[in-house]
Amino acid sequence: MLRISRLTQKSRTAIRLSQLRSHLNIRPTSSIRSTSRTMTTAVFPETIEAFAINKTGGFEVLEKMTLPFPKVEPGHLVIRVEWIGVNFIDTYYRQGLYPYPSFPAVLGKETSGEIIALPTDPEVLNNPDFQRMGYQVGGKVAVDFLGTHSTYISVPWIKAYTINHGVSTRIAAAGLVQGLTALSFFEEAYKVKKGDTILVHTIAGGLGLLMAQLGKHLGATVIGTTSTKEKAELAKAHGADHVILYKEEDTVKRVLEITNGEGVDAVFDGVGKDTFESNFEMLRRKGTLVSVGNASGAVPPMSPLKLLPKNLKLCRPTMNHYIVTPDEAYFYGDKLFEMISAGVLKINIFKEYPFTQEGAQQAQKDLTGGKTTGKLLIKVTQD
Repeated sequence: MLRISRLTQKSRTAIRLSQLRSHLNIRPTSSIRSTSRTMTTAVFPETIEAFAINKTGGFEVLEKMTLPFPKVEPGHLVIRVEWIGVNFIDTYYRQGLYPYPSFPAVLGKETSGEIIALPTDPEVLNNPDFQRMGYQVGGKVAVDFLGTHSTYISVPWIKAYTINHGVSTRIAAAGLVQGLTALSFFEEAYKVKKGDTILVHTIAGGLGLLMAQLGKHLGATVIGTTSTKEKAELAKAHGADHVILYKEEDTVKRVLEITNGEGVDAVFDGVGKDTFESNFEMLRRKGTLVSVGNASGAVPPMSPLKLLPKNLKLCRPTMNHYIVTPDEAYFYGDKLFEMISAGVLKINIFKEYPFTQEGAQQAQKDLTGGKTTGKLLIKVTQD
């Protein structure tokens, strides 16, 4: 068995590709053009290290576990993980807001790393959509797939985004999920355009900062809410025109003052329960409320009659239902890395944590504690 996990980073850099191709008989996608050629079964480590839970609950249920190597399906890429992105959705699954079918369950859905094996299904390898993605052994990808906070992952190829335009795996892991969310929500949940006025709650967070930049790039006036003056300055530096300190100011009153009583064209609300009701007061006639997340808890049930007085629209999207087809994945993935490379979207990383149980728990504590700005990362591979 090839002990990939025991190689030092320096050794991997020098001999990774030659060892893998020799031991696993893996060829880059560019050399695979006919179903008459087959690939031998790759050999992987027997176990992985993963952040997982045996039950839902508080931070203490999050453990670093040794688990069997994941099942590798014929249409999967196998990836050695380098970076992990921490998101609020990780806490929702840990708490049980979103259910797992069984335990132990590996947390997380955002990673980046290096491809160590391609799919073995000839139909996949010869699929033009697969080939367009440019996957190859040794290539770098960012992944959006549930249950991937571990040292090695096996994922459907459609869930892996080829990292291009000179973007690093560190930045890709920090920007993938929130970047794709911002791009797809501003395009499809509510199409932000020049002349719009939009409100983004918690604008100094990872998603909020990207929405501020993207909104400004598209020609909109961006209003945000945050908790401190320091966070407000950060948001303004990333494109926000007005930032409301919700602990000191009346958010509804300030939004109506800024908009001369008309309200905003769209609200992007990742807070949930605590801000949901007030959004209806701040939207203009025919405005759109995009319910992005549940940081303060799930939004209670409501009657559609609540939309009637202003002919409002309510949308509760998830990025994973906007990006399903190969065309959608290619479009949004390439657009994201191009905009990062061009400096249109600057990825703000708040802190990096070690790949330890304590590190993972602390990352979730910091994320939910309301004191972070930008992205939280966990470094899996060590130099």
